[in-house]
Amino acid sequence: MNTELKNAVLATDLKAQYDACAKKLLGYKDILAQILIGAVEEFQRMSPEEVKPLIEDDIHIGKVPIDPGLTNAVVRVDEDGKEIIGMNTVNEEVNAGYILFDIIFYVRLKAGRSKIIINVEAQRKEPAEYDILNRAVFYASREISSQKNREFVNSNYNDIKKVYSIWICMNMSENSMNHIHLTNDTIIGNQVWKGNEDLVNIVMIGLAKEISPKEEKHELHRLLGALLSETLNEEEKLDILKNEYHIPMEKSIKEDVKVMCNLSEGIEERGIIKGRTELLKQQVRKKLAKGQCVEVIAEDLVEEVEVIQTIVDEIQTKE
Repeated sequence: MNTELKNAVLATDLKAQYDACAKKLLGYKDILAQILIGAVEEFQRMSPEEVKPLIEDDIHIGKVPIDPGLTNAVVRVDEDGKEIIGMNTVNEEVNAGYILFDIIFYVRLKAGRSKIIINVEAQRKEPAEYDILNRAVFYASREISSQKNREFVNSNYNDIKKVYSIWICMNMSENSMNHIHLTNDTIIGNQVWKGNEDLVNIVMIGLAKEISPKEEKHELHRLLGALLSETLNEEEKLDILKNEYHIPMEKSIKEDVKVMCNLSEGIEERGIIKGRTELLKQQVRKKLAKGQCVEVIAEDLVEEVEVIQTIVDEIQTKE
């Protein structure tokens, strides 16, 4: 495998591991409670200690398929032989080919037994190949349509659960948050149509590259920025989580923060290596154009002859 391809494969693998670690960290109840307080109207005036117990234990991270027909009900039997209808999941070992929700879970409302379905998605940057809001609309729509035969049957549409699809997009130009939802514009008459206009909700959270200041309006952005930062070290991240947000420093979350920091360093190092390799290739290409041989180029650039020969072979193969 040539050097360029090898570096690309290694970088892709590191980014995949980073993304998986980010989802795992976001899936901790202490973090989800902060996201709910900052992004979901029903929990905005509550404390993390009040919200955390309302989050149900069945938090699915990278296990629930999005595709039509695959998200819907699965029936399980508990220890007492009682049937439990829940979200369909796929085995993590064989999920290749499936598009999966990053994180999806139920949270109960403080008043009463009703629940909301929450989906959290993390993006390292805004995608260039499609408009991210279109994807968010699709995900929220699937949260609604997949409730058929799980939350409601036949025509019992009043049993549909309210849904939120919350998107956290890193490396944006500024901090932002938008709530996209249904509106009812009266065009003719005064008819009041029965039903819930607030069933579908999308929250887009943009995180700037720089960590947000310690201000009330930036509380959620500062937490998420610190948690997902590719520049803060382990001690800095844990200090913000523990001392500013009072998140319990369990061994598991400490280990996951450490892994994320190591992966961030690896991604940065691969980027530096790639940059150096590209610079070296440009230098070699210029010297080849001048008719210099491999040995002379190696001596001029203070590199091993074998390294220069490999680069020359790649250049000649492409050309």
